[in-house]
Amino acid sequence: MAKLSTEELLGQFKDLTLLELSEFVKAFEEEFGVTAAAPVAVAAAAGPGAPAEEVAEQDEFDVVLESAGDKKIQVIKEVRALTSLGLKEAKDLVESAPKAILEKVDKATGEKAKEALEGAGATVTLK
Repeated sequence: MAKLSTEELLGQFKDLTLLELSEFVKAFEEEFGVTAAAPVAVAAAAGPGAPAEEVAEQDEFDVVLESAGDKKIQVIKEVRALTSLGLKEAKDLVESAPKAILEKVDKATGEKAKEALEGAGATVTLK
């Protein structure tokens, strides 16, 4: 059998009726063990108004200081250790909470910073 090009195959399909094309799709699915309707079924199962694409996992986080807590001096020390801020800038940042300490960092860095700040008594969120 001669190999048909894509354009020749499309020409052949154009001549089929919808019923014949439906039967062809069923036979194709059985022959190769695939399902042509799977992506449509997944999108339909997601429900109305749901995005068809999956949301990509977030890879950049902001470490936000919500409050300094009771141990403000320890929190200021941690902020200085995490950033290149001087004492006055770190103090001002801690006192103006809620404020972003680190922006657009990877998850591991964000978790490490959050853990350090919470260890010093601060309330921190990752966004």
